[in-house]
Amino acid sequence: MASSYSTDLKLELMATGENAGTWGDKTNTNLNLVQQAIAGFEQITLSAGGTTALVMSDGALSNARNLVIKFATITATSGTICTIPDSIEKFYIFDVTGVTNPTNLTIKTASGTGFSPDAQKIYAAYSDGTNLNEVSLDTLGGTIGTAQIADDAVTNAKIADDAIRAAQISDNAVITAVINDDAVTQAKIADDAVGPDQLINTAVTAGSYTSASITVDAQGRLTAASSGTGGAGAFMPQVFAQGPASGTATSNGSKYIAYAAAGGGGGGGNNFTGDGAREGGSGPFAVYQGDISAPFSQPYAVGDGGKGGGSANNHQGAGQGGTTEIANLFNITGGNGGKQMVQPMIGPGTNGASSSTDRIYNDDTDNSRVSQKASNTVFVPSLSGQFGDHGPNGQYGTGQAGQEGFLAFFDNTGT
Repeated sequence: MASSYSTDLKLELMATGENAGTWGDKTNTNLNLVQQAIAGFEQITLSAGGTTALVMSDGALSNARNLVIKFATITATSGTICTIPDSIEKFYIFDVTGVTNPTNLTIKTASGTGFSPDAQKIYAAYSDGTNLNEVSLDTLGGTIGTAQIADDAVTNAKIADDAIRAAQISDNAVITAVINDDAVTQAKIADDAVGPDQLINTAVTAGSYTSASITVDAQGRLTAASSGTGGAGAFMPQVFAQGPASGTATSNGSKYIAYAAAGGGGGGGNNFTGDGAREGGSGPFAVYQGDISAPFSQPYAVGDGGKGGGSANNHQGAGQGGTTEIANLFNITGGNGGKQMVQPMIGPGTNGASSSTDRIYNDDTDNSRVSQKASNTVFVPSLSGQFGDHGPNGQYGTGQAGQEGFLAFFDNTGT
């Protein structure tokens, strides 16, 4: 009776009394075939876009009998196929790490189905005699330990939504590099969580400031601070003078207030009996308030009263009152002198005028002669720019001199 061969591994099955004298050789061959099946390794070169058929020969070493099949380096194109023979039941390990585009490769039985690798890695599969079946971890069951997971093997796509919770995050595991820009919103910051240690330093030097000038940004942070430039100190007198006077007004402050009046015009003299001469014009009174830059230094002048007009014997006209001013701040012109008795009748001397910049109060209208006296009495008694009265009525006489002006200049350098 002739020998036969096993279905799966194609081992020679010798009949009784057969192969006398060669039985040992036959047995050794079978053992080699068994060894190939349980420990064999072979590298197979695929045909890109074609079919590579593995074979299982009776009683001879064959590539389909190996446990491990490693595919040589290749770029698989569509239609690349590797087949194993039908009708054998066997376990395989396929090494696909050298195959580029492994999804183009199909590993299957000659007539049945199989699988396409989804990545360049090592796969396990078994043939049931009809189809080749990939062995997945789900099929194997059991527990996956750390050793079974390759570095970087778990991708985002393999993590279910809401799968990672606080218990899965180690202490101090979340670092700056893994937090997106603008990812931490106000709602994620606990009340009282942000203290001095969490705030970055600004350009402001720590310390105490007096009369401070500060700059605040849109987030409420102080971005600049300095002493002595913000706010206004108490106002202190720097110039206090009655005309005629002149000098230099100086200040290290940033603001000023000035009370000032120009000299009044002298009264006209009478040149014959009767009431004909006229009084001089008023030297206006004004109050000024504004900003100055330190160090401030400007000349000032305080006007004298205009001299009175002469009698008919000398025909000397009345004088204009002197100007009161601080250069580049304000200017107040004195009242004009009154007229002598002439024909036709002429009115009194015209009032002076005050400049308008920084002015917060003035009294230089036609009716100022009355209010001027009241104003001067209120602000600075006895210092005024009142007009000079005319000469005596009904007789020859010299007009009275106008009253001198005054200046009171204050700055904010007090404490």
